[in-house]
Amino acid sequence: MNRFASAVAVAVMIAGPAVAAPQAGGYHLSKTVALGAPDRWDYVVFDPASGRVYVSHSDTVTVVDGTSGAVAGRIDGIAGTTHGVAFAEGKGYTDDGKAGIAVSFDPKTLKVLKRIKAEPDADGIVFDPPSGHILVIDGDSAKVTVIDPKTDTVVATVDGGGGLEYGVSGENGKFYVDGAQKNEIVRIDTAKNVADAHWPMPGCQRPHGLAIDRAHHRLFASCANKVMTVVNAEDGAVVASLPIGEGTDFAEFDSGRGLAFSSNRDGTLSVIAEKSPDSFAALPPVKTAFGARTMAVDPKSGRLFLVTADMTVNDKAAPTDYRHRYNITPGSAKLLFLDPDK
Repeated sequence: MNRFASAVAVAVMIAGPAVAAPQAGGYHLSKTVALGAPDRWDYVVFDPASGRVYVSHSDTVTVVDGTSGAVAGRIDGIAGTTHGVAFAEGKGYTDDGKAGIAVSFDPKTLKVLKRIKAEPDADGIVFDPPSGHILVIDGDSAKVTVIDPKTDTVVATVDGGGGLEYGVSGENGKFYVDGAQKNEIVRIDTAKNVADAHWPMPGCQRPHGLAIDRAHHRLFASCANKVMTVVNAEDGAVVASLPIGEGTDFAEFDSGRGLAFSSNRDGTLSVIAEKSPDSFAALPPVKTAFGARTMAVDPKSGRLFLVTADMTVNDKAAPTDYRHRYNITPGSAKLLFLDPDK
């Protein structure tokens, strides 16, 4: 995952009216939740079962009620940097990317249960229902660590053939991962735990986000060169390519509204309407906040969650030097709630 995690405090604005698809309206900022330090963040995960939002930032995961915005607690005791969160067998899972481990925890007490050896740069974590396994994407190691949550033991390690980013379960025995190094989708057979296809994405450079429309077998890869590539999840064919903002790091799909999203470092949320499985339209982007590059969606309400922080500009750094151009205001990390306009 893109390691950049800074942001500028800018007001969230309502997007313009959707003209390409009647089901798509704008979004407005409904709540801001202070997270506090640490101020380096990564994935935002919404758990539909509990209605909670899990925000990974540095060595902790802050847990927020997805309705009220109340902070429910924190998962501490992780020495390195956390990234992903997933759930299985009544347990939660996160990671320590620096140490190359996955970490199981109790969702009720938020206490760490076990540390499980993965690979260096353990990052995204996804539950695959058909296999019942937790899949840990070890980005720079180009591996996927397969964990049996019943025993919290590693049962397989899959070679992705190149540096990886995020992944999604097709819930059909297949797991799809962004092959960031080779600009491809890597498909994994979750019964055999082997990569059984590598699908190139011409025109996509360094895919970061990946979302899926399972009903219509479509993958949405958000790419660093400001495009979203739509891929047929059955045969790997590229269906469409649409413009998105700069600095994408995550993608989501809202199946109830037929919308794909890319959250971007430049302070925009790109919105793509799926008019049919073979027809897509880029809608007016939603203004968010600079640095709000990861997101989650509540599929029932359509509420979006993004994380960012307050920043000041460092005029001595080049405008394109995003790592040094902005200085984080200590303790200002925050979670943004964006609701669909009625």
